[in-house]
Amino acid sequence: MVPYFRRVTYAFRSFFSILDHSRVPDDVVSALGQTPARKVDAAPAAPQAPPVDRATQLLALLQRDGRLLDFLMEDLAAYGDAQIGAAARDVHAGCRTVLTRYLSVSPVVDEEEGQRLTVERGTDPARIKVVGNVAGEPPYTGIVRHRGWRLTRVELPPIPSAVHSVLAPAEVEVQ
Repeated sequence: MVPYFRRVTYAFRSFFSILDHSRVPDDVVSALGQTPARKVDAAPAAPQAPPVDRATQLLALLQRDGRLLDFLMEDLAAYGDAQIGAAARDVHAGCRTVLTRYLSVSPVVDEEEGQRLTVERGTDPARIKVVGNVAGEPPYTGIVRHRGWRLTRVELPPIPSAVHSVLAPAEVEVQ
């Protein structure tokens, strides 16, 4: 049995060794009747591609099917309203297809825009934002200006292992 004061010393040494070196000192492990872990030199890790998260994947899908990035990155100053409107219809249709295929969204509140709504005390501010002449404490009664959107389903396809941070590949036409 290890004396009390020795165990306290080991506890402090172990605590700080774990903080500094992520391990318990070998002499402490041996003194407590354990076998020290063998040190194994880890093979160098293979370089890994940057992680592709779901936001990147969704942006790539919106570009692939709706050409959203092409539209947003284009300088529209040189185009007439009719040309922009025609392009916006195509982008809208493609992006809407992506949203309905992979996501489900629904309004945050059931009331239509223009209807009255009372926001009770304790309502999550991420769910309902109170704007306008806000004074005092809730409940607040006001007019719905925007119903909000919430995500109710996400079913994105598996991420291909070869994808990195490329949202859309460059295209080269060979003639």
